[in-house]
Amino acid sequence: MSKRVLVIGYVWPEPNSSAAGTHMMSLLKTFRNQNWQVEFATPSQPTEHMIDLNDFGISSREIALNCSSFDDYITSYNPDIVMFDRFMMEEQFGWRVDKFAPDAIKILDTEDLQCLRQARHTAHKGKRDFTLTDLQSDIAKREIAAILRCDLSLIISSFEMTLLESHFKVDLNLCHHLPFMVNLEKLPKSLPEFEQRAHFMTIGNFRHAPNWDAVLYLQEIWPLIKKQLPEAELHIYGSYPPPKATALHNPKTGFLIKGWTEDANKVMQNAKVCLAPLRFGAGIKGKLLEAMINQTPSVTTDIGAEGMTDGHDWPGLIANNTNDFVNAAVKLYQEESLFNESKNASRGLLSSFYNQQHLEESLVKRIVEIANDLTTHRMHNFTGQMLKHHTMKSTQYMAQWIEAKNKNISQ
Repeated sequence: MSKRVLVIGYVWPEPNSSAAGTHMMSLLKTFRNQNWQVEFATPSQPTEHMIDLNDFGISSREIALNCSSFDDYITSYNPDIVMFDRFMMEEQFGWRVDKFAPDAIKILDTEDLQCLRQARHTAHKGKRDFTLTDLQSDIAKREIAAILRCDLSLIISSFEMTLLESHFKVDLNLCHHLPFMVNLEKLPKSLPEFEQRAHFMTIGNFRHAPNWDAVLYLQEIWPLIKKQLPEAELHIYGSYPPPKATALHNPKTGFLIKGWTEDANKVMQNAKVCLAPLRFGAGIKGKLLEAMINQTPSVTTDIGAEGMTDGHDWPGLIANNTNDFVNAAVKLYQEESLFNESKNASRGLLSSFYNQQHLEESLVKRIVEIANDLTTHRMHNFTGQMLKHHTMKSTQYMAQWIEAKNKNISQ
């Protein structure tokens, strides 16, 4: 039976700007592949690189925060499924969905665990190791509460699935492991070989804190690589580079801020090695998946590789301090046999863990199973029902207070 799906987005999808945008488009296409009606709604302002959803048969709508106009909208649309893009959207609109579309399956697309990323960032800024006590934060309480209030949460990393179960004691019947989905039939058939490639590269939205920190870290790393490989350049791509980033552009040292690229695959294919010295973050990393797709060996950290291979060999090298990272980058750049070994490891990982067809089938099957007995599924999640009863009342009253205040200001 055809279903009506409403996706409430944190931002408009930008698949050429971020891994989150690519993942969102994969989900939207998955729903459309079932011949379900899909509408994307967001309180975010239109952006320069947003994709035209009409091209994919997906309608879109702008919605307002803290406004009862959403109540009339969702009542009229009458969705069978509502998917929230990150927990903040569930906080904003979840209680309204419960009230005006109570039979809709509520899905939370976490993208990555925001609380884990923030906790690691805090530890990094404090120049200390991350510990599980860093997760005892307000944002963790908010995010885990949102997961418990939903019927299903999509978790992108196997590491995060384990963390939810072992540390936060979340029932994994409420979670579904869904990494990035790759159409294996559309993988590049012919790619440049070792001798046809040149230079290093990295890519990532500059507004994403782990990416900006990686660029700053590359400022320390690059002179040490350049000393051993004087002809090499480092090409840094990413959307929305701020002035502080473009100021780092230095042709003399080969540290080149390239900014946004319309074709990430092309620039990835021409590079010999992808560098991703990530010192904090969460989820799985789109730039490293793109490297696998384009058979570009990468050097990253344990944080970068986390949750991406489930114990299989990394298609490149992993290093966690400056000297090791420099040595790994130079070694991978110079040694053709290691380059080819790393390159060839990519396709096996893509087939084993990122097969779009298998991942789509598994997700749709899970959603249909929940839909067939939603009452029982919710009955087994008493904690979620309790949180809806208590926590969401405060959210509801706060939203209504803000709405009333805004009306008074406008009068």
